[in-house]
Amino acid sequence: MPGPGAKDYYEILGVPKNASQDEIKRAYRKLVRKYHPDANPGNREAEERFKLINEAYEVLSDPQKRAQYDQFGTVGETPPQWGGGPYADFGGFDFGDIFGDFFDSFFGDSRRSTRRGRPVPQRGDDIEMPMSVTLEEAARGAVKEVYIPRWETCKRCGGTGAEPGSEPRVCPTCKGHGQVESHRRTAFGDFVSVTTCPTCRGRGQAISHPCKSCGGQGRSRARHRVEVKIPPGVNTGTRLRIQGEGEAGTNGGPPGDLYLVIHVLEHPRLVRKGDDLYTDIYVPFPIAALGGSVEVSTLDGEETLEIAPGTQSGTSIRLKGKGMPRLGSLGRGDLIVRVMVDVPRDLSERQRALIEALAQEMHVPVKATGLLDKLKGWFAS
Repeated sequence: MPGPGAKDYYEILGVPKNASQDEIKRAYRKLVRKYHPDANPGNREAEERFKLINEAYEVLSDPQKRAQYDQFGTVGETPPQWGGGPYADFGGFDFGDIFGDFFDSFFGDSRRSTRRGRPVPQRGDDIEMPMSVTLEEAARGAVKEVYIPRWETCKRCGGTGAEPGSEPRVCPTCKGHGQVESHRRTAFGDFVSVTTCPTCRGRGQAISHPCKSCGGQGRSRARHRVEVKIPPGVNTGTRLRIQGEGEAGTNGGPPGDLYLVIHVLEHPRLVRKGDDLYTDIYVPFPIAALGGSVEVSTLDGEETLEIAPGTQSGTSIRLKGKGMPRLGSLGRGDLIVRVMVDVPRDLSERQRALIEALAQEMHVPVKATGLLDKLKGWFAS
């Protein structure tokens, strides 16, 4: 458990102390999307929170570091000696460990064979980040740059953790196994306890001259630039996988992958629903009544749209193949244009008289303007 003043990594990630690795990873990815610097430009508090989230995940995602943190409340320091706890009256033994060792020895620890030996190469973690694109970029495809904060193999030492000119050597404490054994005699018999080597912290190697750049870790934080190709037809929620652009692996392991979650920005005139696009156009009353042509904006530029005589407000006209490309397949969706009749607001006296005459001709009762008598004179002039 964390001691006074120590950081509670479980609380930082918002997971219980018995959380599985999948739960920890899901919580980490959710928080990274929320507090990533690219999503919070200029927000110092979010940047500090982002650093804490990465620090917590680095510990809790590593079984050995997590075990040390759970037991001692810290990582990277020499564990305290046994004894002095609540069971100090029983010869310095912790009965919880005694019974744990007893059952491990009795039933056999299936994990012990994998915990011994030299550290095996570990694949780097995947990274998930949001990316915003315009509707035009989603339609035509695009090439965009993204900058990723991630762990990378240290360029100075090549990942060895040792300063150039020196080499790691076999750990003298664990002889390269990464774990140490301690033998204890109890009332139940002799037991062997296997723990992470406190000297090399499980790496199996000791570094006499740590790399000045990475401090002996073999990795360092960097802001990595990636050029990403956005395929035509992506939609909000599309996840793009860029292989090998995730976190660097450890002990010579391969890097993880980068996943970009696409968010398509709203367009000022076009609304997307699946592969189809929708838009409204306002046409003057005479065109709606008598027919004519108007211009409508599409992703390919201006398109001439023929309006049939007597078109009613709210009528939809479908333009085939003028929608979004279908992701991963051929063809495009359609553009659905909704015609809205534009009723004029500010009319001149002559225009009012003409509309009143039309209403009279069509036997439509309207509010009289008293301008019909002037109409003959206007036409005569």
